[in-house]
Amino acid sequence: MLRKAVLAILLVLVAALVWLLAAPSPINPVAYVPPPPPQMTGVLAPNDLLRRAELLAKGKVRGPETAVADAAGRIYGGTEDGRIVRITASGGKERVETFARTGGRPLGLQFDARGNLIVADGKKGLLSIDPAGRVTVLATGAEGVPFRFTDDVEIAADGTIYFTDASSRFGVGEHLYDLLEARPHGRLLAYDPAAKTTRVLLRGLYFANGVALSRDESFILVAETYRCRIRRLWLRGPHQGTDVFADNLPGYPDGVAADSRGTFWVAMFTVRNKAADRLQPRPWAKRLLAKLPAFLWPRPEPYGLVLAFDEQGRLLRSLHDPGGRHVSPVTSVQPAGDVLYLGTLTGDWIGRYRLDDPARGH
Repeated sequence: MLRKAVLAILLVLVAALVWLLAAPSPINPVAYVPPPPPQMTGVLAPNDLLRRAELLAKGKVRGPETAVADAAGRIYGGTEDGRIVRITASGGKERVETFARTGGRPLGLQFDARGNLIVADGKKGLLSIDPAGRVTVLATGAEGVPFRFTDDVEIAADGTIYFTDASSRFGVGEHLYDLLEARPHGRLLAYDPAAKTTRVLLRGLYFANGVALSRDESFILVAETYRCRIRRLWLRGPHQGTDVFADNLPGYPDGVAADSRGTFWVAMFTVRNKAADRLQPRPWAKRLLAKLPAFLWPRPEPYGLVLAFDEQGRLLRSLHDPGGRHVSPVTSVQPAGDVLYLGTLTGDWIGRYRLDDPARGH
């Protein structure tokens, strides 16, 4: 009986190996050699500042990837079940209600001058939600290419809506395929609400993610998550084209937002993954890995991290939660006065970090 059981196991393993080698891969990867990650020293030295963030709506939301506040101080987040939730805190009590339903996966959020909530929905495209919660679709594609992963949004003073389509090839839930394939499928776009037209500003980005305008709106930043860098596109002034604003970051940049002082806040999904870096130069290994169930893939290290840059690209400070014990992963950081609101792709909370608390030193 034992010999038969061993033989059966061997046959199953052989069949699995044959399938693994013969089955088509969902990706067509290329070799990429990442630079060595920077040392976590100096301004990047680990601390525990993010562990002091308040956790709002704890256990009442799931995956509020971006969190923003309206003029009345109410907080909004888009959850993984396709809702926009609104959180009202008053008198020590907290109320969580459903503001709207998109039917997709709401990611980036931003209020326009009329009080409409503009939403980058990973499945439904660029949306607008009026104060009564009514949803309007603004755009679902550009240049004949449909959006697969509408990701983040920023609004200029003239009403122009800048947003990203992270990947034209892989959709929500397939972002790791984009990482392994190592090809540039992302775009930065602009929507004109008056003309109701969309134009492509940049294409060929490596998972186009967070976007943020400078104070004078002379340039816009866009995070290239899977190149661990932030690109800058000059919109006006003496500079032309694009350049790299911040390169070889210690992790994978996600949401980007600017405050009134000219500081850019960058949410880092996690720190650099050594296993992923070792895989990148080997297309054959990535092709095989993509065939396996996701639970067999290298896991991101739990780590909460937020970086702050000035408008010249100099790193000013870093806020950490080593081990991700309190806030991880942090996927967006939205400044509102002396507060940073933190979003998360998979957590059950919205973070609120106060910058003016002397105990924090920031």
